[in-house]
Amino acid sequence: MTPKARAPLETLRKFAPGTPLREAVELIFQQNTGALIVVGSDDQVERLCSGGFEFTGAQFTAQKIAELAKMDGGIVVDDVQRAIVRANVHFIPDPSLPTEETGTRFRTADRLAQQTGLPALAVSEEGRSVAVVFTGQERFVLEAPTALFAEANQRLQSLERLRRQLDEAVERLTRYEIEDVVTIRDVVKVIQRAALILRLMDDLELIAVELGDEAPLIRLQAADLAEGVAGLIESLNIDYQRRKPRRGATVIPKLDALGNADLYHSTRVASALGLPPLDQEVHSRGARTLGVVPRLPDSVRDALIKRFGTYKRLQEATVEELDDVEGVGPARAKTIRRYLDHLEAVPVTPALED
Repeated sequence: MTPKARAPLETLRKFAPGTPLREAVELIFQQNTGALIVVGSDDQVERLCSGGFEFTGAQFTAQKIAELAKMDGGIVVDDVQRAIVRANVHFIPDPSLPTEETGTRFRTADRLAQQTGLPALAVSEEGRSVAVVFTGQERFVLEAPTALFAEANQRLQSLERLRRQLDEAVERLTRYEIEDVVTIRDVVKVIQRAALILRLMDDLELIAVELGDEAPLIRLQAADLAEGVAGLIESLNIDYQRRKPRRGATVIPKLDALGNADLYHSTRVASALGLPPLDQEVHSRGARTLGVVPRLPDSVRDALIKRFGTYKRLQEATVEELDDVEGVGPARAKTIRRYLDHLEAVPVTPALED
């Protein structure tokens, strides 16, 4: 599924259903007039304006913007001050700026966004009902809420499928860790599925922002499906890096920097994270396993990893040996032993907790 254009979230929020700008777009659609609106006002915008007239203290409302759109020229609004600044303006952006847009209004909006760094909205006329927001080098089409809900449901279905695949990969890795036959390829398969879930979560958040107040259920469903995924990636990084990472280090930005195609390429993922070669046999340090023990502080987890070194040795530790580790204590030692015994007896997908 093609990811949505990654427009800045603050820009998407300006055009979410229920906002004055979005209501103005709907009114402009109804009157078939079209519009060209720059959202923001500064000296650079002023230099690109020719003709028209200025306003002082004109309140920013959807109805007023729609009325002004009936004139041929463009509109400048200050959404921070909630004011209409100029109307019936002829914009003169740099004509040398590249654009793939075809209509005059859309080419102008694209160049205005590139030159000013401010969002520029172009609305088609004559019943086509197309509204595009340009921001920097990106563009995104304002879709009807019904279309956004349909898209969100498709992505939620993809997220459910990915979560099932992730849980299966985690269960398989758990079994391999118990048998001590793990390779980096097994680890990367889990990381890839987890990273794809986070990537899909980003896309769903963009849709949720576009939906504004109509999106709580989408966010709740997505959050349930992605619960613990980021923590899983970080614990695998602790378990399988050549050297144990320092506390607080994160590899999520390294995965974010990969393109969508790269996430499906095991070698590239391993390389980006600095992991050993795919077919190298490795031994877990036990961080992911210890992560399922309730209320186990990171400092105690790190002390256990330092004492036992590998999951295999941790698995073989007695309650007394666990109790000897600083910060564990008799009660916690019994709890840790109980969780280790459960995993060894019935290899299941551990609960994932951030």
